[in-house]
Amino acid sequence: MKLVVDMNLPPRYARGPLGAMGRAAPLPPPGFDEMSVEEKIDYVQALWDRIAANESEVPVPEWHREVLRERVADYQTNPEQGRPWEDAEADLLKRRK
Repeated sequence: MKLVVDMNLPPRYARGPLGAMGRAAPLPPPGFDEMSVEEKIDYVQALWDRIAANESEVPVPEWHREVLRERVADYQTNPEQGRPWEDAEADLLKRRK
């Protein structure tokens, strides 16, 4: 299977002031702002792990579905434009360095 990786989402997919799910984000818990960046990331990852444990309950925003439909349609129209995941992953890992 080939994968088309587009790291530049069109502006209509950008997050607005209400966040990705269309709701105002709650304030962080007490002490969060005093944590190091690494601690904050660990905390958020632990929260996400709890949410994702019930995969069927995780809402999928309509704009995610729209992006997927567009990308599948583009791939079906231009399958030669895709490339193997391993190549895309290698390029992404190079950019991190």
